[in-house]
Amino acid sequence: MCSHNLSPLRGKLASPENAYAVAVQLRAASGTEQFVVSTGNPMQPFRVSDEPPIGQERFLALVA
Repeated sequence: MCSHNLSPLRGKLASPENAYAVAVQLRAASGTEQFVVSTGNPMQPFRVSDEPPIGQERFLALVA
């Protein structure tokens, strides 16, 4: 699917700001540090994980 065919809502929900907010919530709930990474995938451009970036992913933020 082409990125220009994605809905505006997906763009808002898949923003780096939203990923950071999710990371803060996960950090508070789990007590473990959370990484926000850029995936390069238009369907999931940002990812939150308790693991560091892998492969071609880029580190954006650490919520410690």
